[in-house]
Amino acid sequence: MNYDIIIIGAGPGGIFSAYELSAQRPDLKIAVFEAGHALHKRNCPIDGEKIKTCIGCKSCSIMSGFGGAGAFSDGKYNITNDFGGTLHEYIGKKKALDLMKYVDEINMRYGGEGTKLYTTAGSAFGTECIRHDLHLLNASVRHLGTDINYVVLENLFAELDKKVEFFFDTPVENISVTEGGYEIKCKDAFYTCKKCIVSVGRIGSKWMEKVCGELGIPTNSNRVDIGVRVELPAEVFAHITDELYESKIVYRTEKYGDRVRTFCMNPRGAVVNENTNGIITVNGHSYEDPAKQTDNTNFALLVAKHFSEPFKDSNGYGESIARLSNMLGGGVIVQRFGDLIRGQRSTVNRIEEAFTTPTLKATPGDLSLVLPKRILDGIIEMIYALDKVAPGTANDDTLLYGVEVKFYNMEVNVDENLESCHKGLYIIGDGSGITHSLSHASASGVHVARNILHCGI
Repeated sequence: MNYDIIIIGAGPGGIFSAYELSAQRPDLKIAVFEAGHALHKRNCPIDGEKIKTCIGCKSCSIMSGFGGAGAFSDGKYNITNDFGGTLHEYIGKKKALDLMKYVDEINMRYGGEGTKLYTTAGSAFGTECIRHDLHLLNASVRHLGTDINYVVLENLFAELDKKVEFFFDTPVENISVTEGGYEIKCKDAFYTCKKCIVSVGRIGSKWMEKVCGELGIPTNSNRVDIGVRVELPAEVFAHITDELYESKIVYRTEKYGDRVRTFCMNPRGAVVNENTNGIITVNGHSYEDPAKQTDNTNFALLVAKHFSEPFKDSNGYGESIARLSNMLGGGVIVQRFGDLIRGQRSTVNRIEEAFTTPTLKATPGDLSLVLPKRILDGIIEMIYALDKVAPGTANDDTLLYGVEVKFYNMEVNVDENLESCHKGLYIIGDGSGITHSLSHASASGVHVARNILHCGI
């Protein structure tokens, strides 16, 4: 079965590549291969009643499927070069921002109209942060919410399904270079194409590493982010989230000089499990619909760890910490901040008596037995620093869930067109190690599509 273009992965990078290509050249024969389910089949079985913890589905509906891992992660599109990836280092700052704004326009056209665009520009909160040695990163943030993001994805799929052939629940095993392009192998069939776009996301990190090794594509080791998800009453951060919604705050610790940052802030949201290659970690999301909102706000506190020679397996390091949490807690561990400071594990009774009601059923325990001391010390310092700009952050009943790990693919060696050393083979999205966000991944998809159209096919 021959195609002009095969796209591997139906996350934001793959979706927007397919959108731009099919919109400009509807005559092209395009196929998208996705290891996960179609959007309407993406349902996590955890209901909080009959099924309370991860049961290890063959394909995790939270992490895989049409829309990628971002489908159920609050639908935040950060329009900025200050965080979310290094796409601008390849294509230029202006072009990167223009592409992110273009993606935002498409999202508005396909169901996101009426959602709010927040901005840190001119915010007095930035000044308040600096006074306490905290640093607010600049960004415009479009908040769709998990519910509206789902609507946008539904509408985009309805549009693409008319022009593009989708293969769901069809993992690609490997890619081979042929005389006229590329051949991809699935379990029961081979498919060929002139050009191939690989957009496998973070969950495809091990597969991407294997493919790069087989095809001789150079790579560089990347970082891993390790930390906890904080949950506290929404009122504590309301003065920040009402104005900015998503605030990316960075702090340099006094003890070690490490950087700790807030990540993925979810006002009135819920803490959730996610399954990455069989390892249960924690994440969070929230909804635009007030009826689905909670009384709590959650966000991650993460410490980035870079490794030098001879160690290269940063993801393996993060996985080992997450596995330790799974070993001790059977999954995610939750601990009151007050218990952590006093050196005692949280118990079921202490969690039930806390003034903050957890939105995720997790195992009460002791995070100091899981997280390395240096990382935990940094997180504690950051909580006390945040307490100065959001009093109540360091309350005893603030809940910490562990562990949260952000795995980054090794950086794949690509040029300014995001093309590998093999002509016509493009590596985009979070699978490239270059983008780390919905907006950057989507923009990378548009960028590659336009390059293919410009060069001709």
